[in-house]
Amino acid sequence: MKNAKIKSILISQPKPEGDKSPYFDLAKKYNLKVDFRPFITVSPVHHKDFKTQKINILDFTAIILNSRNSVDHFFRLCSELKIEMPPETKYFCVNDSIANYLAKYIQVRKRKVFTGKATETELLNVVKNHPTEKFLFPCSDWRKPEIEKFMKKYKFNFKEALIYRIVSSDLSDLTHVNYDIIVFFSPADIRSLFENFPEFKQNVTLIAAFGATTAKATTEAKLKVNISAPSPIYPSMSMALDKYIDAHSKEKK
Repeated sequence: MKNAKIKSILISQPKPEGDKSPYFDLAKKYNLKVDFRPFITVSPVHHKDFKTQKINILDFTAIILNSRNSVDHFFRLCSELKIEMPPETKYFCVNDSIANYLAKYIQVRKRKVFTGKATETELLNVVKNHPTEKFLFPCSDWRKPEIEKFMKKYKFNFKEALIYRIVSSDLSDLTHVNYDIIVFFSPADIRSLFENFPEFKQNVTLIAAFGATTAKATTEAKLKVNISAPSPIYPSMSMALDKYIDAHSKEKK
């Protein structure tokens, strides 16, 4: 691959809305073919199925939210169950972006919304300061273990609630399509790859992985991670791709 020009990238996420995206900038800068195709889809847990978990949402005083999906499906579930969250409920969001998104459903009061800087680990440093709360963590069947491990270790009053599932997309139309780089953003993306293509071989394809858990799932699947993010130097995947493609282009000259 070192001697071949990078011409195409597959991003395993939905195409960004509008015409502004760092990936569009990359395509223009390096004359690349950049395609977007979600490797996973979100399947909501119906409120009737949720009831089998025997969880009363109103028993909890604090809600942990680590993604937009968790926000959407938590309030979707509340609507289906005809539950209105009390104004004194505290919300712990993994970052400011999720906290701002929360305003779609509630009137955000700064004293009731607490945020981490970017990761679950950083959010848990904030959680430490609220040991008396009763925490509910609305999540999918593919959640990271850090939150559960932390809450059990420090004996917090804590419960997980399965409110949506991550399902592999049908990628059969990609059978004969090849890309120079495939970008993965979650372990579920790797699961989807092999559910769709059990005989997949990396060969000369470059693989980019976002996040430590995605990189771990990639290597466990006996694939090589060529490009990784985030890092202190390249906090976004688009920046890591830009650096790699730029260096690769210079090698060819």
